[in-house]
Amino acid sequence: MNIVCLDLEGVLVPEIWIDFAALTGIDALKATTRDIADYDELMRMRLDTLAAHGLGLPDIQAVIDRMEPLPGARAFLDDLRSRYQVIILSDTFYEFARPLMRQLNWPTLFCHQLETDGNGDITGYRLRMRDHKRAAVEALRGLNFAVVAAGDSFNDTSMLAAAGQGIFFSAPANVTAAFPQFPVTDSYPALTAAIDSGFAAQ
Repeated sequence: MNIVCLDLEGVLVPEIWIDFAALTGIDALKATTRDIADYDELMRMRLDTLAAHGLGLPDIQAVIDRMEPLPGARAFLDDLRSRYQVIILSDTFYEFARPLMRQLNWPTLFCHQLETDGNGDITGYRLRMRDHKRAAVEALRGLNFAVVAAGDSFNDTSMLAAAGQGIFFSAPANVTAAFPQFPVTDSYPALTAAIDSGFAAQ
């Protein structure tokens, strides 16, 4: 049995924090795991910035409610799910992802949870586990599944390395240059072909 593991932001949906930064005009919130490889460092910066500007979860959810998947993402995912099992492995949060999962026809999602207070201020976050993307892929392969994984950022690379085949999708040059062992794709047809080839080689 074959399973495809996909990152969410940058692969199927826009980068949530970038859209939020554009709406609020807070440039510091444009940073993602493409820019800062250490996820804890990135999240500490984000939470400190939100607190400094008096912004909380309702403000972010208002932006997400207006977002849509990337063009072609729904059709790509529907086709992929008709032929393989698919799991989304993301470092986003369930509190952010639900509106976007609805638009993608509710694929399986593994991600994290936010901690908020009674006013909706984000006080912290709970990782499901550290490096959970890699751990999930390793567990699936331990159950004798063939796995192909695709992502676009530094925080995807351990997942790509753990899979039978890892693939970059629309990843920036600084990421692909650091990990030249992974093939690079820039369109959903190319990614579909690379996934098919990845399973054929296992």
